Amino acid sequence: MTTPPPSGTATRPGPQEAPAPVKPKHAQPAAPGPDPYFPNSGDHRYRVHRYELALDYRPGPNRLAASARLSAVADAALAEFALDLAEFRIGRVLVDGKAARYTHRGGKLRIRPAKALPPGAAFTVEVHYTGNPRPVRSPWGGLGWEELTEGALVASQPVGAPSWFPCNDRPADKATYQVAVTTPSPFTVLSGGRLLTRTTRASSTTWVYEQSAPTSPYLVTVSIGHYRPVPLTARAPQGGVLPQTGHVPQTGYVPQRLAEDFTRDFARQPEMMAHFAEVFGPYPFGEYAVVVADEELDVPVEAQGVATFGTNHLGGGWERERLIAHELAHQWFGNSVSIADWRHIWLNEGFAKYAEWLWSEHAGGPGAAVHAAAAHRLLAGLPQDLTIGDPGRRLMFDDRLYQRGGLVVHALRQALGEDPFFAMLRDWAGANRHGVVSTGDLLTHASRYTTAPLGPLFEAWLERPELPPLTG
Repeated sequence: MTTPPPSGTATRPGPQEAPAPVKPKHAQPAAPGPDPYFPNSGDHRYRVHRYELALDYRPGPNRLAASARLSAVADAALAEFALDLAEFRIGRVLVDGKAARYTHRGGKLRIRPAKALPPGAAFTVEVHYTGNPRPVRSPWGGLGWEELTEGALVASQPVGAPSWFPCNDRPADKATYQVAVTTPSPFTVLSGGRLLTRTTRASSTTWVYEQSAPTSPYLVTVSIGHYRPVPLTARAPQGGVLPQTGHVPQTGYVPQRLAEDFTRDFARQPEMMAHFAEVFGPYPFGEYAVVVADEELDVPVEAQGVATFGTNHLGGGWERERLIAHELAHQWFGNSVSIADWRHIWLNEGFAKYAEWLWSEHAGGPGAAVHAAAAHRLLAGLPQDLTIGDPGRRLMFDDRLYQRGGLVVHALRQALGEDPFFAMLRDWAGANRHGVVSTGDLLTHASRYTTAPLGPLFEAWLERPELPPLTG
């Protein structure tokens, strides 16, 4: 069993001096402009730095009355600009407090302010809207706001955010959020970030959450249901209870009848967080919440500071434990360190997959090399028609991308060696904390930890569909 060196030790290796590598074709950073996989999503001519959402939701009729205030900066002259928003009824639209003209069709709210905005101008947009939220259609089924038997949840990856709020739906356009949700008092509301206030008036309660870390629109979530909070604490090997890892509160929100099952099945999550904090660096947010929706879900879904599981994901065993590790690892890889556009999705899923193997290695299960060999055997028997450095929209969630992405990380470990690899991994998460990256950025970063060229490794694993041999 191999474990990474503790952070901060004197023997921790630093970057190596090496010539600047030649970047493979698909490792080039994303150029400003529309997302190549979703060219109709987002507007690259401006950046949002703050969203303030106020939602009044009635679960029975699935009725939403809402307002959104966006604070943004123009990167180009804007006589008009666009927000992504599903087919709600628009009440009014204001730009810098003044009524603006708009059109709303095909999921695009196109806004023409009373006066054109010059480059560099800071501006605000306010949109009032009502309707019955429903998922956005996609090749992977409905995305975004989903009505449950009692309550609702949001799972937006990759383009479901417009199902419930107007946004600049680009993963690279990260902003802070305040989310206020008013709903009947028997329901519990959870969103990412810190709960600021909970105020009850008559039969309704308003929950206000603040997410101060930069967040991609698809990673903003809301869960509404009959949930009981269940704190998770790390337990010492000799018994007794340790303080919560790094003083990061970890709480489950689960149906009352499943509280004991959740406590048992997620008992090792605090230990996971402690290990990942050692390997990847400090947890990047102020809290971590897990929701177990009172429904079966196809797969768990990550959001900023939150992961949502279904009732079918309880029950114990490695398959479920690896999902817990996978979703937790996404808080570093995908959420804090975010991709510039969806071509680079392997950076999210490959590192989260490898985190599963690292957890197994740490927790007394098979080592990462054993998992890598099994993944390689699996992929060797499947079609060799996927280039994970640019998988295309149709295959961006193919399971082969997850497995091969984990193998890329393992190949880096073999190429760099143990100490340089774990130093590289921790520094990658730290240097890009709350930032935006591409595959080219990883190649440049990793090349600093070896004098050997890494371009051929990246080209073989990321640019060619044929499966390279697994060395070592």
